[in-house]
Amino acid sequence: MGRLVVVSNRTPVGNPRTGSTGGLAVALGSVLAKRDALWIGWNGEISEAAEAPVHRRVRRTEIVGFSLTAAQHAGFYTGFANGTLWPLFHYRLGLMEYRRSEYAAYLTTNDSIAQLVMSQIKPGDVLWVHDYHLIPLARALRRLGVTNRIGFFLHIPWPAAEVFRSLPVHADLAEALAHFDLIGFQTETCASQFRNYLGLEAAAHGWSHSMYGRHFRAAAFPIGIDTQEFSALAAAASLDGQRLLDNLGNRALIIGVDRLDYSKGLPNRIAGYGEFLERNPGARGKVQYLQIAPISRGEVANYRALRRELDGLAGRINGKHAEFDWTPLRYVNKGYPRRSLAAFYRLARVGLVTPLRDGMNLVAKEFVAAQRAEDPGVLLLSEFAGAAAEMTGALKVNPYDTTAIADLLGKALEMPYDERLSRWRADMDTITRNTATSWADTFLGDLLHKEGDNDQAHEM
Repeated sequence: MGRLVVVSNRTPVGNPRTGSTGGLAVALGSVLAKRDALWIGWNGEISEAAEAPVHRRVRRTEIVGFSLTAAQHAGFYTGFANGTLWPLFHYRLGLMEYRRSEYAAYLTTNDSIAQLVMSQIKPGDVLWVHDYHLIPLARALRRLGVTNRIGFFLHIPWPAAEVFRSLPVHADLAEALAHFDLIGFQTETCASQFRNYLGLEAAAHGWSHSMYGRHFRAAAFPIGIDTQEFSALAAAASLDGQRLLDNLGNRALIIGVDRLDYSKGLPNRIAGYGEFLERNPGARGKVQYLQIAPISRGEVANYRALRRELDGLAGRINGKHAEFDWTPLRYVNKGYPRRSLAAFYRLARVGLVTPLRDGMNLVAKEFVAAQRAEDPGVLLLSEFAGAAAEMTGALKVNPYDTTAIADLLGKALEMPYDERLSRWRADMDTITRNTATSWADTFLGDLLHKEGDNDQAHEM
């Protein structure tokens, strides 16, 4: 194959191995290190008028960052992508807003991105497009005459057919997806729901379909992490980790790390912790809950309302239960480096990962990777996170049930070592087998596979 061309909503920050929005750059790091690559995405800048893209090179990857005009940002990004698709795909229909003008901006912005992509690619390049911002991109490229192999991976959930049909332009978006050669989902449930919407069944070879005059494939590719690297990061000395350890004393640490987003179930989670304190007075002063929730999309009204709600919840719990020498909940709206987070996970007795809906949730996998075999913590995981299908050792919870969260917190904190070790080993085996590298290699292998090849296809 020629170069790998990654197209995503955002370019990597710093370099492709250090992380980007959603951790995509971290997940692709090993793949990018092995070949010449091109990464095209928004550079985060908003301009008054269209500006020339900025080129830079990091090792073997050329990065092309484009700006958005204020109108594109409002219609394409804030409007349709995050005001319509994000709540829809996370089953929050009450928060979904749809405007024809914003869908028009979504399509025309994808057309503009397609023009840029076409100007940068060469015959033989393989394109890998990421996430819900860019669903129409392959169709726009095909209309420009691009015949390269193009794959698409959806990092967020694909909703049930009845939910997706709530979108007035659902049929147009589905037709646009068919212009990709391979469509990847986080879980088999999501892949199945996509097929159900289209009225498709698994084909003779398990995964090939013809529709809208196009031949395409759809399958589940659960994303992983660099397990070995993250485990080593957690084991390394960390100043922040030592500060937290000194502050904890003998208290058991409960940790949650999430973007400040309504899909993460933070109000339910914090309320569940409050209920745990109410029902377990003996735990007061012996536990410490650290919730890290960096602010995202702070300009959106729903997110500002969520922040106010969480501020109130945290204040009420601390006001009711705190002592002069103990604050039961530490709630911080800032991010921390991966090294610090890895150290925090390693110190935790319980990892709280309870989204209301999530495509995968790599925090769950990072928490497991960070643990020590001699004293592993317990993962408390939402049954509606994509990771729940893989993480058999986690305690599963319905995140809407605050009493269940309280109950399982108690169980996790009191769990004997042998059970903690058994559960951790099961999940560690899983994330050691399914890493970021194997995820990327499997997807790209299937993208390059053509009907009639002797290579064995990836089965759904």
